[in-house]
Amino acid sequence: MELLLRASEVTKTYHSGKISHPALRGVSIEIQKGEFVAIIGPSGCGKSTLLHLLGGLDRPDTGDVQLEGQSISQLDDQAQTLLRRRRIGFVFQKVHLLPMLTSIENVMVPLRLDSVDIATAREKAIAALMSVGMANKQLNKPGELSGGEAQRVAIARSLVMSPAVLLADEPTGALDSANGKLVIELFRELVETRNQTLVVVTHDSSVAASADRVVSMRDGLIVGDEKNAIRPLQPASTRMNKV
Repeated sequence: MELLLRASEVTKTYHSGKISHPALRGVSIEIQKGEFVAIIGPSGCGKSTLLHLLGGLDRPDTGDVQLEGQSISQLDDQAQTLLRRRRIGFVFQKVHLLPMLTSIENVMVPLRLDSVDIATAREKAIAALMSVGMANKQLNKPGELSGGEAQRVAIARSLVMSPAVLLADEPTGALDSANGKLVIELFRELVETRNQTLVVVTHDSSVAASADRVVSMRDGLIVGDEKNAIRPLQPASTRMNKV
C-alpha cells in the first residue's frame, strides 16, 4: 500500500488561564491510501484533536504532519487553506450547510471558492450528489432535507474536489440508527469502489466495525491499533433507494 498521511510525534496542549491540558502527548500514526481508519476512545482522549491536526485545521506544538509527502504543519496559513480545500475533505457531526442555498449550490461552494467556472462546478456537483444517492434532492434547501439526507449532501460537498483523504468527526452522532447505517454503508462503498482514504473519529461501534482498522486512544496517546474484519457491502442499488 502507498503511504498517504503521517503524523510524527505530534503534541498539542491547550491553555486556559493558568491551567494546561495536554491533548496529545507525542502521537505517531500512518494512514495508507485507500484505507478506512476509525479512531475511537473516551471523550477528551485527544481523538478529535488528532483529526484536526491531520486535516491542517490546527497545528501541533511539536512534531509534524505530512500529506502525500508534504508537510502540512510547515505551510503558511494561505498555503494550508489551499491544501485543505483541494486535498482534504471534512465531514462533521453538524453538517454546516448554508441554509439559503440548495443542495447543488452547497456542493458547488468549494469549487466556486477555487475559481472553477459555474458550468463545470455544476457538472461536478451533480456527479458528487449522484455518488451519494442525492441527485433527486439537488434543488432542495437544507430545511427541506432529513438529517440523513443533509449529511449525505455534506459528504457530497466534501467529495466534490476529489480529496486525497476524507476526515469525518462523529458523522453519525446526530443521526438516528437507520440514517447512521446509510452513512456507514456509503463510507464503506467509497472505500471499496473509489479507493477513497477515510479517517473517522467516532463513538459509534457500528462505524468502528465497518472500518479496515481501529485505532484506540486514551489520555492523549494511541493505546491500540488493530486490523478489522470487513462485513460484505449491501448492493448500492438497495442502499441508495432508502431515505
